Amino acid sequence: MSITSSSIPVLQGRGAAVLSWKQGELVLERRGETLAIPARAVARLHAEARCVTVELRALAGATPAVHRIEDVSEAAAVVFADAVNALLPDPVEEVDGGALVVVRSFARTRLQKFRRRLAWCVLGALGGVVGLSVALIATADASDAKGSAFVSGIIGGLTVLFIGAFVLFTGSSFHERRLRRHGVTVVAVRTDRPRVYQYEDNTGTTRYLSYLSAAPFEQVSYNPGDTSDVLVPRTRFARILDNSMAWLSLLGGLSTAPLTIWLVVSALR
Repeated sequence: MSITSSSIPVLQGRGAAVLSWKQGELVLERRGETLAIPARAVARLHAEARCVTVELRALAGATPAVHRIEDVSEAAAVVFADAVNALLPDPVEEVDGGALVVVRSFARTRLQKFRRRLAWCVLGALGGVVGLSVALIATADASDAKGSAFVSGIIGGLTVLFIGAFVLFTGSSFHERRLRRHGVTVVAVRTDRPRVYQYEDNTGTTRYLSYLSAAPFEQVSYNPGDTSDVLVPRTRFARILDNSMAWLSLLGGLSTAPLTIWLVVSALR
């Protein structure tokens, strides 16, 4: 019986991972990313109990990269591995399989997640300041108290923005410093597509990064435990500028916070 794509099962694994065979390539879908592995990049599939390992081809003397999907159906794993192995082409030349893998990443980096959470916190704090100011205006009797309540809302909003800016600049700088010291730094090469660079991670997988630059090469730092956590280190001048903005923001927050408290107390009198 001939093997066709429709007769090959789709493997459902741990963490919403899905491994399938589509149009002559393996497609491994994981949370936040999709890997397209062409058939000529695959050396062999191994089914072991409820785990399927995709072993990629490697150059002579190199350690082959592997990708795994776990907690799949044991029966389906055997059928899938046998069927795909039968469809793999015979190798005619040495190939670095990891360089042929295409990764489409949809996951937000840790820095993007941090900025998103910070934005929501700042918006929530601004909403609280506005709500407090409106409540003070509504309950104040004297015109001076109403004026103090109104101004406290404005100054309080500035305080929140100053503190938010301080956390943004210091958090971003800390994250970059941690990746530069404890992550892996490689050279990314510009591709034919505008603003797209490619690099190889510690698993041998070729990854792509969108970055606004005209340089043919860029240094890229990533977290080996979470390869979607990647960034291009900034120049020394940019880091000094960010640190300066962080301290100015902190100074602004420390200057406006006591004034906000004094205005709120004045509105309550």
